[in-house]
Amino acid sequence: MAEQQAANTPPPPATLLPVAVLLWLAGVYLRIPVLVAPPLAPFIGDELDLSKALTGALTTLPILMLAIGAMPGSLAIARMGPRNTLAMAMVVMAVGSAARGLVPDTASLLVASAVMGFGVAMMQPALPALLPRWLQPHHLAIGSAIYMNGMLMGEFIGAGITLPVLMPLLDNSWRATLIAWSLPALLIAAALFLPRRDLARPTRKMAWLPDWKNPLTLKLGLLLGLSGSMFFGLNAYMGNLLEQQGQFDRLSEALFSYNIAQVFASLIMLKMARLWVGRRTLIVVMASLSIAGTVGTITLDGWWSIASATLMSFVAGILLILLVALPPLLVSSEETGRLSAGTFLVGYTMAFTVPMLGGLLADSTGDVRHALMVMIAYSLLVLPLAFTLDLKRQKGQPEG
Repeated sequence: MAEQQAANTPPPPATLLPVAVLLWLAGVYLRIPVLVAPPLAPFIGDELDLSKALTGALTTLPILMLAIGAMPGSLAIARMGPRNTLAMAMVVMAVGSAARGLVPDTASLLVASAVMGFGVAMMQPALPALLPRWLQPHHLAIGSAIYMNGMLMGEFIGAGITLPVLMPLLDNSWRATLIAWSLPALLIAAALFLPRRDLARPTRKMAWLPDWKNPLTLKLGLLLGLSGSMFFGLNAYMGNLLEQQGQFDRLSEALFSYNIAQVFASLIMLKMARLWVGRRTLIVVMASLSIAGTVGTITLDGWWSIASATLMSFVAGILLILLVALPPLLVSSEETGRLSAGTFLVGYTMAFTVPMLGGLLADSTGDVRHALMVMIAYSLLVLPLAFTLDLKRQKGQPEG
């Protein structure tokens, strides 16, 4: 009992700033290794003679691994603790990501990409599971907003800095660029052990498989799939859609506004997290606006279509943080890892599967709008779940 109480003792206020920095840096590496691939893909494809499908797999394969790796992440949290799991996962991610810059052929490139994605997938449930160990209960919402801000900033940094800044400094070598992005993660993994609390492994075995009897597991997961499928799906089909609309020349501006919108969403959540997280009405509103934004993208013309896509990205970013921040607030620290892992398993399975099915339909009809219609249909089907969410802390769950 004494050990458990010590593990849940809030850190003194002086440690909050360094903890916030560590959470933010770890959040950055949830996305940088995944989203440096698209800007580097043409260079990788030219050297290794990749087909369009294999070039696309550099981005889609890690997203699939985000679903596959959720359960091993939950198991590691139950056996090793969230801090040890996060550090180990960051090392796996960094090694896999750097290995992409050393591979001699396509097969080893895909293996390295899968290893990298697996490491990122294990990081995802470890971060929310770590929050109750490091932060006081009233800081949990802002803690989630901090690492999610890092994640969404990582999306923008990886996509925006790689080609204009980092690659020219490295003699325009895509291999050196991948390695340079990857290795700093090893320093962050080591720095995770600086806070001197919760260093021990769990003293008793904890459940790690998702609790499918808990309705939150499936509901949060399917709603996470709503946010993810529309964001990743529209990102993937943006070029084809603009080409079909006759405004392909606006692709770079469209992608810039689309991705920076999520940065602004995360900045707003840093300010509003304590007020907004845990409010079901906001989840309903943001999910509805996400659907409306996607509908507008395929029904409006010119800049209005791009503005509608940007709106969708913005509200989908807020929705993502609202959903991911819930497990530490609703269940005990021992249960947070497996609830988060269950929601990521469901959410990223949907985020990978729904856009892929939409793409298959679009290929058969020749109309890229049909791909987005599949995502809209899925979102309309799961939207009613948002009205049924019970966001009260579950009975029997301690507050610390």
